Amino acid sequence: MDTQTLKNFITLAETLHFTKASGQVLMAQPALSRQIKQLEESIGVELFKRNKRNVALTKSGIYFKRAAEQTLNQLNYAIERARLIQNGEVGEIRIGYTHSVVQTILPKIIKKIQSEFPGIKTILREMNNTDQYRDLENQKLDIGFVTNPIVPESLKSIIFFEDIFVLVLPENHRLLKKKFKSLSAFSNEHFILPHRIDGSDYVHTVESICLDAGFLPNTVHHTASVSSALKLVEAGLGITIEPKASLSGQHLALKYIELNNINQKAQSAMLWNELTENEHMPILQLIRRIIN
Repeated sequence: MDTQTLKNFITLAETLHFTKASGQVLMAQPALSRQIKQLEESIGVELFKRNKRNVALTKSGIYFKRAAEQTLNQLNYAIERARLIQNGEVGEIRIGYTHSVVQTILPKIIKKIQSEFPGIKTILREMNNTDQYRDLENQKLDIGFVTNPIVPESLKSIIFFEDIFVLVLPENHRLLKKKFKSLSAFSNEHFILPHRIDGSDYVHTVESICLDAGFLPNTVHHTASVSSALKLVEAGLGITIEPKASLSGQHLALKYIELNNINQKAQSAMLWNELTENEHMPILQLIRRIIN
């Protein structure tokens, strides 16, 4: 049974006349009769009552006509959806991101996607770099936005933004009264950083900043959430180092010192899996226009 057979059956069911139906489907009448007979034999059901003068649908034929129409409608819908998805006009895009990215360019990207591809649903997940690498490789994410990545060979990437790091302190921190000369002045402070399991790339970068100042940070609280880290700093439980963009939109009792004279910068990058590149090419091209 194929779709053309179903279409021919529906035409005959609507005309109830083999000659008229064969003309509409551009098929010889004997060939149409054989095709319908083979259809009935293949499903083991009599669809038509026939005599020399009349053709009528059986009860089974009435039901099968309705089901065949639904099947063809669903198939046509699936074909059209597949075409739209291939052209990037409909479907969904799963995006992972780190905190600093949502504070900068991500809202603009999402707004542009919705404007140019209104049929696309965006699924957003705030995730650390490591989890994004895993889900991109397993094709559970379509695009990732990460900070200071160590990109796996299996993924493609573009660095699109560079930010400075800042030292984040409680608003009344004692060392704010002194002129900042070196990060080494904070060597005895308690730090609030992600655990290596949650953000090894970021922890490595922060540790390298501190090591360049002559010390290894004494981390007393671990959290992968930037919002949580900033709240802990506000409560006087420690200090942290963040990309400056992470503080955008925050209204907390905090002060920060820009680390302008260090080599390390906070680099934001877009990552994607080459295996799914073609499927999302229109959106990838759109994002690249925005970030370039």
